[in-house]
Amino acid sequence: MTLWHGRLGDGTADVVMRFSTSLEFDRRLAADDLDASRAHVRGLSRSGLLTQDELERLLAALDQVDRELVDGDFEFSSEDEDIHTAVERRVTEIAGDTGGKLHTGRSRNDQIATDLRLYSRRELTRIAHQVLALQEAFLVRAEEAGEGYLPGYTHLQRAQPVLLAHHLLAHGWALARDIDRILATVERMDVSPLGAGALAGSSLPLVPDSVSEELGFAGRFENSLDAVSDRDFVVEALFDLALLGVHLSRIGEEMVIWSTEEFGFVVLDDAFATGSSMLPQKKNPDVAELARGKSGRLIGNLTGLLATLKGLPLSYNRDLQEDKEPLFDSIEQVGLALPALAGLISTAHFEADRMEEAAGGAAMAAVDLAEWLVERGIPFRQAHAVVGGLVRDSIERRVPLEELIAAHPALGTEAVALLAPGVAVTRRRTPGSAGPAPVRKQIERFVARLDVDRSRIARWDDRAVVPGPSPDVAAH
Repeated sequence: MTLWHGRLGDGTADVVMRFSTSLEFDRRLAADDLDASRAHVRGLSRSGLLTQDELERLLAALDQVDRELVDGDFEFSSEDEDIHTAVERRVTEIAGDTGGKLHTGRSRNDQIATDLRLYSRRELTRIAHQVLALQEAFLVRAEEAGEGYLPGYTHLQRAQPVLLAHHLLAHGWALARDIDRILATVERMDVSPLGAGALAGSSLPLVPDSVSEELGFAGRFENSLDAVSDRDFVVEALFDLALLGVHLSRIGEEMVIWSTEEFGFVVLDDAFATGSSMLPQKKNPDVAELARGKSGRLIGNLTGLLATLKGLPLSYNRDLQEDKEPLFDSIEQVGLALPALAGLISTAHFEADRMEEAAGGAAMAAVDLAEWLVERGIPFRQAHAVVGGLVRDSIERRVPLEELIAAHPALGTEAVALLAPGVAVTRRRTPGSAGPAPVRKQIERFVARLDVDRSRIARWDDRAVVPGPSPDVAAH
């Protein structure tokens, strides 16, 4: 029996049911649906719409459904179109006619909007914890790197030497922005839609403020039409995850490049690499490649939902059912990628000698030579031209750059000292730059930032954890 059997006399065609059902994927919202239902019936009781006996019957039935889902004893029916239908059907089987009061003053429109916010708040908080763990992995490796250095690149061409710690922390700071975005999204989605009904609220004496408070929301909706149709929070979550995925892709790309024999900057731990089914000598950076590859999928999830939403009028439309699969997929994929990359970074062996050798060429100090001339009163553009000409001459005439600098009247032997391996990186001293002193300060600031973000994330933990079956349990 469908939830709309009173209005439509004939049964819904099987092909329609197969086309419209969402139970296969939205059953992972079971815990959230049960929690929202508990809060809803308590609100109905406070409004005088349920007797104490009816309240206790409904809560007991909801608890039994909870246990059945956790234990794997819940039997889904072919008529269960979605998780809301399944829960209500089973509650009615357990509580009898009282079960028919579960949906009083509520629509599946405000119900799913509430469930999805509860789920998203919890799962994005979990993702934020995982991002923090990856940042901590970068911090540990940066501290271990000491004053080891490697080439810094622009256009994938060697540019200037930078400390390895500086390079690793660059990823850490990008991830800090990801945490900022995730927490801002969680903050904005922290609004309860329950009480909005199908689109216009209810004539019944509902208490959406108290229901919102019980579910740990910061407040309830202000406009019922907006409450049931708003999926901004899903789009924002998908954007946050897509951009996070792009940052993970960049990390993966560097690990792929660095682990090649051509670069030889890093050796991946066997536990975070794979082999070849045909080539016995191969050690492949599959974790890094998958992190890179998944980013396209995350971007697709975002753009797909934006395309779905762009043509919808107010308020609820069935198109909104398409919000869940991309959200679930993006959360799942990022949730797998983050610990895998954290493990890869934590266990990788950085080849310091190879890095320093690659960063030791005389031309890597070219800008230091120009700045050395600037310190002696020569305009930078003129200094840039002098050094650029010497580099060109060195390449074309196959003469060591050191010889040309030593012979140049504006440079000489004092300037040659700047070309010694490791000297250029020590000259970076501006705040936030790649030299030893700024990097030591940067590490202090990064540690402080992690402490702040750890507290910011923890603030959501108690509100974001929903008791009940885990997504995995609920999916079986």
